[in-house]
Amino acid sequence: MTTGDELKAAVSARRDLGPEYEDAVVESFLDKMGQEIDRRVDERLNQLPPNSRTPARQGPSEGQRLALAIVSVSLGTVSTVLFLLLGEGRMTGLIPVWIGILIINAIFNSPRNRGAGPSA
Repeated sequence: MTTGDELKAAVSARRDLGPEYEDAVVESFLDKMGQEIDRRVDERLNQLPPNSRTPARQGPSEGQRLALAIVSVSLGTVSTVLFLLLGEGRMTGLIPVWIGILIINAIFNSPRNRGAGPSA
């Protein structure tokens, strides 16, 4: 049965059974569609060569980590110099700037964002 046929059958069943069975009809249709999607994905994955089935590397690369570190230190340094020149001696405004830089770098470099390692 094709997807269109499944949808027509679900609409027809909903009409025949009435609105009190609408949730069950929708759940059944979605379950069938989920199974069909899974079948198609499995079919396509089985057509791929075994070497290409390795999961894609996730997370930022080492170059991106280095770039963030360089930009962070640069912006922090510029902010510090500007506060020294224009801040009339009040350095309390620098605390949130540097805390923000630390938080951004900590999140970006957290183990969750490390990825699966270099891909071969």
